[in-house]
Amino acid sequence: MINEFKDFIAKGNVMDMAVGIIIGAAFTAIVQSLVGDIINPIIALFTGGIDFSGWFYVLGDGEFASIEAATEAGVPVFAVGQFIMAVVNFLIIAFVVFMLVKMVNRVKAAAEKPDEVAPEVDSGPSQLDVLLEIRDSLKARG
Repeated sequence: MINEFKDFIAKGNVMDMAVGIIIGAAFTAIVQSLVGDIINPIIALFTGGIDFSGWFYVLGDGEFASIEAATEAGVPVFAVGQFIMAVVNFLIIAFVVFMLVKMVNRVKAAAEKPDEVAPEVDSGPSQLDVLLEIRDSLKARG
């Protein structure tokens, strides 16, 4: 069983998947920073300073200044802003992955494309064709 596990771990697909997961985790941090530090302020600029991450509705009794305060008090919260930010994160990640796949497909297509073959140029009759023509014309005279 241990040998089978070693064989499974040593396969290239498992290692590729592990590298992908690690890179994906790092990429998530980059996207969160992009959304939180760049996109949110731009959206807030156009919407008059509205911060979507703080948009929530308390489903219980009381008023709270933040989602964290409501959750610490044990009150259920409908966090609309966090959902919107999750959707924005998803759209950004999906767009970046789309662009990466498009670039990889373009590189693959260029690699698979056969070298440009020069078009055949009609070089005229071959030496054999000329000799046969001379022979036929000599037969016709004779």
